[in-house]
Amino acid sequence: MGLLAAVDIATFVADLKDHAADHGFHVHDDRHFVETYSMRQAWEVDLHPAAACGGPLDVHITLEVDPRVMLSFEDHLMELPEGVDPSDDFKLPLVVSWSLPPLPDGPDLLLLATELAGIGGMELPLDVSAIDAYAAVTDAPERSITISARVEVSISGMFTGNECLGGVMPKVAEISEFLLDRAPAWLGDI
Repeated sequence: MGLLAAVDIATFVADLKDHAADHGFHVHDDRHFVETYSMRQAWEVDLHPAAACGGPLDVHITLEVDPRVMLSFEDHLMELPEGVDPSDDFKLPLVVSWSLPPLPDGPDLLLLATELAGIGGMELPLDVSAIDAYAAVTDAPERSITISARVEVSISGMFTGNECLGGVMPKVAEISEFLLDRAPAWLGDI
């Protein structure tokens, strides 16, 4: 049984894009990278909420595939007796990132992180970070905010067709709506 025959990651990513569309997102682009030396792979999907076609929010999803983990899973499959489900110990990281343009009137980061933690909960733990950029020493800073979440995807679930990330995409949509509702004030449009 070959690695591609064991786990169909391309189909999982296609299903993820369909799931995103079902939750009100437009998929703009997707990419598949393979590092030739190590055979590491990255599947990337760029999307945004349907209500924000012109911006200001972009969402980026990345599934990182470590060939060592995939080969270990394949070895595990070879050792299993017929009819026994594979272990759920093999995981791949899925990272969801939200980005906004520079915000002239950006939010209080601690308050934003607290509010977003209430939305993401345990299913989607979030990191909130900001970068203040100065075009010139005499200019006011321009603050850019990035929010990211990292969840583990079960390779066994992919293999059996049971990994659907059912609780993740609704949370991604809810966080996106939260950010879109507040973005006009942060951008100084209100």
